Amino acid sequence: MRRGLAPIEAPVREPQLAPTVPTSRSSTQLEYEFLLPRGYVDAHGDVHRDGAMRLATARDELLPLLDARVQQHPAFLSIVLLGRVVTRLGTLGEVDSSVVENMFATDVAFLQDLYRRINTEGHTRALVACPHCASEFTVDMAGGRLGES
Repeated sequence: MRRGLAPIEAPVREPQLAPTVPTSRSSTQLEYEFLLPRGYVDAHGDVHRDGAMRLATARDELLPLLDARVQQHPAFLSIVLLGRVVTRLGTLGEVDSSVVENMFATDVAFLQDLYRRINTEGHTRALVACPHCASEFTVDMAGGRLGES
């Protein structure tokens, strides 16, 4: 974590996600850990990259529709929704829509993709192609480090 006004230079690494232990007795995974590509910079200059997102409920998807910001500007829907389902981000005490709306666009896009993967597709696998030979294969994005699954 860095403080001050100096620009933050972080090495470029592939974003990673790792499944957490299911929080219920069922085998359904309810929460997914992630590592943001850039990280949220708080008011003190601290960078927060590691976090967790839980599966969304119907209530999570319906309540933002009553938010005045969403009614005036539908683009706020994903911001308010992500503020409801991101359960942890670094050492922040609380994550809400004001945190999400102040994230870098890269990180918001990453969270939107994670949300779609775990709530629509039900998994964290992605179809990728080799840049050299164009062979396609599936990668589980939930691996902790490159090469893990």
